[in-house]
Amino acid sequence: MPRLPKLAFAALLATAAFGAHAAQPPIQVILVGDSTMSPKSGYGDALCARFTPEVSCHNLALGGRSSKSFRAEGHWDKVQALLREGAPGKTYVLVQFGHNDQPGKAPRSTDLVTEFPANMARYAREVKDAGGVPVLVTPLTRRTFVRDYLKDDLMPWAEATRRVAADEHVALVDLNRVSAATVQAMGQAEADTLAMAPPPAVVPAAANGGGAGVERQGQAKTAFDRTHLGKKGAEYFSGMVVTELVRVVPKVKGYLKN
Repeated sequence: MPRLPKLAFAALLATAAFGAHAAQPPIQVILVGDSTMSPKSGYGDALCARFTPEVSCHNLALGGRSSKSFRAEGHWDKVQALLREGAPGKTYVLVQFGHNDQPGKAPRSTDLVTEFPANMARYAREVKDAGGVPVLVTPLTRRTFVRDYLKDDLMPWAEATRRVAADEHVALVDLNRVSAATVQAMGQAEADTLAMAPPPAVVPAAANGGGAGVERQGQAKTAFDRTHLGKKGAEYFSGMVVTELVRVVPKVKGYLKN
């Protein structure tokens, strides 16, 4: 059998690879959450940018929303409409809440023992009932240190999300666990480079998030804080989400660039 010239062989391989890639059926990815996922202040848009053109990625996350207020304001209706448009099993819905479910953020706050888990379970069930694939995401860590240790004040909401995912038998991206471990390893100075702006000489208490500062609904703020993300932070944590997502939902691997 005659041997193909190197260039012809390379072209044949490229054509085969392109054909395999082009054969991927289209899917939808829908992001539901708060400002740590939303455009301009979170990792959601950077996550969408990591998918191939076969993916319609909808970042519906909104700043200041909790597991209660996102639904109460009618935003979940948009998710359900997109689920109806998608083919069964071809719409993945990532749901991340916790930041604005914490106490001190009335009327958005939810009860950690009863209300928050029920809200997250309802999201998961409704996605499944509509033929979609729910993926619960534990809340992204804040980046505030006390001396040399990260203050992970979102751990209880992360644990509640883990329990819901286990009870509902749905996929879990444990972003809180991996982000907290990584930020702890970084230390405060390096973690501050992930923010929306450089830190001031004296960091105000409100920049640390949690009970020290209440996140308002609406336009994302652009000042320094240790909750929201600049471009570097968005790229960094979107990569982390992708790694965990592929681990728990292997089918999406073929829809990622590079």
